[in-house]
Amino acid sequence: MDKKIISTGAIFGMLAIILGAFGAHALKKVLSIEELSTFETGVKYQMYHALFLLFIGLATALSQKAKKVIYYLVVFGVLFFSGSIYLLATNNLTSFDFKVIGFVTPIGGLLLILAWGVLLVNYLKKKA
Repeated sequence: MDKKIISTGAIFGMLAIILGAFGAHALKKVLSIEELSTFETGVKYQMYHALFLLFIGLATALSQKAKKVIYYLVVFGVLFFSGSIYLLATNNLTSFDFKVIGFVTPIGGLLLILAWGVLLVNYLKKKA
């Protein structure tokens, strides 16, 4: 499981860098400042959670069960939160109105919060 967690963290990190560069260069010309800022928020949260996955994969104080729960919460959280933000920020570039999927953004945020909560609860339960 650790290899899967670290690999996913590395992939999320690489994609965050690619998307950040894409936003800073290609999208800068076609998005408003507000839309670009929204896009960058998605990139930041994706990178934060890529690093979080690397930490979780390397952590020895967590059970494999806790790591698995955190992994799935983060993966779906990033896909829902950052993914929907990317689509919403670039909404004006397509004919499809991505505002109809806007409800998944807070669900993704909740999943990310829960992942951190699982880490906290498992750490506090750990015997000294």
